[in-house]
Amino acid sequence: MHQDYPAHLARVVTTLKGRHSPAQACAAVAAAAQAIVGHKLFTVLYVAPGAQEVARIYSSDPVAYPVAGRKRMGPTPWGDLVIGRMQPYIGHDDDDIRWAFPDHALIRSLGLSSVLNIAIASNGACVGTLNILHVANHYRDEHVGLMEPFGALLVPILTAAAGGDPGG
Repeated sequence: MHQDYPAHLARVVTTLKGRHSPAQACAAVAAAAQAIVGHKLFTVLYVAPGAQEVARIYSSDPVAYPVAGRKRMGPTPWGDLVIGRMQPYIGHDDDDIRWAFPDHALIRSLGLSSVLNIAIASNGACVGTLNILHVANHYRDEHVGLMEPFGALLVPILTAAAGGDPGG
């Protein structure tokens, strides 16, 4: 485990306990992710009810990946894995990025070749994803367990963004 992990977790919890916007909460998680696993791009998506649409509610690069409205999400192997089965996805290189994302050319143009996707779940359903990208071969299996608790802390924000009830 990262030596300062408890301190990073405590900072996010402190942010969430105070008055905060969804962007501030996501930015706190992005800062923790930067310190713990590193990233060159960090985004948070929520899954709309019915899992047919997703929307970006946070982006560390709003020029390339702006916070935007909903977009249709067709059935894809990545969507089945991460959103449908709520499993993490680690992509190590350009081939893995191409397999997972239709916007792989944009991702590559930013110098990104690896990804860590964390499903954020509540009550047995995926309510969103953490999407953490870096240069090739950056992410490892142990990064999943380090980032999952941070995703879980965003459940209320994601369910509110989707118009749902985190308890229900």
